[in-house]
Amino acid sequence: MKRKTILFVVLLLALFVINSTAGAQEVMNAKMSYNGPADVETNAVHEFAVNFKEFVELGTNGRITITLYSDSQLGNEEQRMEQTMSGSTEINVASNAGMVSVYPEIYAATIPFMFDSFRAAHYFFDDSDYWNLTTEEFEKNTGVALLEAVEEGGFLAFTNNEKEIKSPADFEGIKFRGMDPGQVALYKSFGASGTPIPWTELYMALQTGVVSGQMNPPTYIISGSLYEVQDYMTMANIQYSCQWLTINADWLNSLSAEDRYVVEQAAHAANVRNRLSVEAKVAERVDFIEAQGVEVYYPNQSEMQQFKEIGQPDYIAWINEKIDQEYMDMALESAENANQEAN
Repeated sequence: MKRKTILFVVLLLALFVINSTAGAQEVMNAKMSYNGPADVETNAVHEFAVNFKEFVELGTNGRITITLYSDSQLGNEEQRMEQTMSGSTEINVASNAGMVSVYPEIYAATIPFMFDSFRAAHYFFDDSDYWNLTTEEFEKNTGVALLEAVEEGGFLAFTNNEKEIKSPADFEGIKFRGMDPGQVALYKSFGASGTPIPWTELYMALQTGVVSGQMNPPTYIISGSLYEVQDYMTMANIQYSCQWLTINADWLNSLSAEDRYVVEQAAHAANVRNRLSVEAKVAERVDFIEAQGVEVYYPNQSEMQQFKEIGQPDYIAWINEKIDQEYMDMALESAENANQEAN
């Protein structure tokens, strides 16, 4: 992989150079929408948005300003994606729900147990065959540029209140909350069952025994106080938790070459900063969850291989109903290359 992660300080210097050399022009305001509260401590997507806004406004000397709309103020996932396609909203950070409504091939990037490390995921989403094809096709199909996979919470972990899970065999008979049919398929492959339950109802469902477990990154386990109703957590690197920075392509193409460069580089710099921030907090958050009485387990290499070999096929079979096999093959090959590159 050729692209190198841009060092934050170097980018800021580049932005100052552009700031000092680009000519003056009329101020342009862009709307930026996303999920979650306007709180950098609990919402990494908001942290990304704040940094992106700052870098863009700095690098363009205020020629471009960005107004932030957190908490889905401009609509639900599908509505916000439609707005970005039409141009009524210029910038949107979409979750999978928004992306698959217009580009189901993004499902291939959610195959569980693809990445051995954060660094491997970064290689995959910065410069891989799958990512390069996806960004090209997404813009061609939707009229929206896909710039970054914004890291929002680290890797997903399994939690439950019945027993410690060290391998797929330990799932037998446990009822889990499945966020979507893909998660349900994953649980079934391990001999467990999955039930779709909205996030807003999850705490009560775990407390009352409607389900016994779920999967989420540590940040959401804390924000949802799930540690109060869960006894065990397994750090199995299930899925890389991210959302997707999308920008209306007509708006982006309307910018001067200098300002477009600033927007693209500011997006990457804000994401690099998010990665550093999120990953620095993972151990702290796991320690907090453990301090609340939750037993934390890190599977060894052999156990992780079992999760991968048993869990991936059923999840891939579910995706195969939605997209062509070639996308899965490319994603898996790109992930393997990224894992090797990261070692």
